[in-house]
Amino acid sequence: MAEQFTEVDRLREKLTLLESLEISDQRQEDISREDVLSRIEKVIQTIVISVSKGEAPVLKVMNRSSWTNVRFQKSVGLVLKADVSTTSLRCDCPSSATKFALILKILSVIYKLVQSDSYATKRDIYYNDVQLFGSQRTVDFIVEDVSCLLKVPRRSLHVLATSKGFISGDLCYLEEDGTKVDCNSSSAATPVSSNVNGIRNIVSSAKFILIVEKDATFQRLLDDDFCTRLSPCIIITGKGMPDVNSRLMVRKLWDTLHVPVFALVDADPHGIEIMCVYKYGSLSMAFEAHSLTVPSVLWLGLLPSDIQRYRVPEESIIPFSQSDERKINSLRNRPYITCQPAWEREVETMQRLKQKAEIQSLASIAPHFLTRVYLPNKLRYGGWI
Repeated sequence: MAEQFTEVDRLREKLTLLESLEISDQRQEDISREDVLSRIEKVIQTIVISVSKGEAPVLKVMNRSSWTNVRFQKSVGLVLKADVSTTSLRCDCPSSATKFALILKILSVIYKLVQSDSYATKRDIYYNDVQLFGSQRTVDFIVEDVSCLLKVPRRSLHVLATSKGFISGDLCYLEEDGTKVDCNSSSAATPVSSNVNGIRNIVSSAKFILIVEKDATFQRLLDDDFCTRLSPCIIITGKGMPDVNSRLMVRKLWDTLHVPVFALVDADPHGIEIMCVYKYGSLSMAFEAHSLTVPSVLWLGLLPSDIQRYRVPEESIIPFSQSDERKINSLRNRPYITCQPAWEREVETMQRLKQKAEIQSLASIAPHFLTRVYLPNKLRYGGWI
């Protein structure tokens, strides 16, 4: 069994050497409760001063949907530029008054949480005033805006997010409240913690971590006893586009275990983008890139070139849609694709052939082809890029 991990072990040694040559820790440090309270007080003080002068208060919020506000740093991913464009929210302007008020409301909630050293989920905040917020999505966006406004990572705001991801494999740890979590069950997965920052005493002998794009594929790996067959390893899924907690978990495991991290995604533009979010981050969360990205993530499959290499049956291959064309054109213009020749060649192959395939298409070759042939061979012979 040892020889199946020879290439993975060599990769681990190479990655460890590369990490030692780079800056050891660029992550954002947690900000003290006193500092968070002080920053909120300064925002409120600015508003009070404006009112006392008879002026309409203004809040300046970073535009988190603009590519002009980010730059690409290969060792980290998408990070904020020093000089970013902002949007002015005026309390006397009909188009921004509501958002202005919602930010003040969230600031008030956060102040009380930090002051009392207690925590709440974004879902708790929403259900405390459903009529005011209107939707959970509104709360999510406002909390992230406040994090940018205060220049404080969300974990320091005492606001948690409900996790949607799952994890399984050779992993045990303690939650912040002392609860022991064992992810070794072969048939059932463990929900990703809603307070990843509070996890401690991580114990694992895993040789690698496998990020799985889809929940259906993740469940298939569990059903086929993948974690036992290729033990020791860890598999994790964010069930599509990953939530912050799934990304934090992958980052925490990478920081702690220093093992290779592979991605298993569909051979389509959406799958590639999801993999890039784990590796290099997202536009909207670029302000927290240092604690969310894992730049060492490697593409294990499904590679566009694998469609022909493994002779995936024609009936399992899907022609490109207009949406796919737009997405792949967007991806090809992003710096994190153009800086990786092997990735760029795969994207070019997909665009040239104008076809895509899901991971499940491998089942059309043989029912257990994914877990008993494709993945074991990829890991044994170094079939990643």
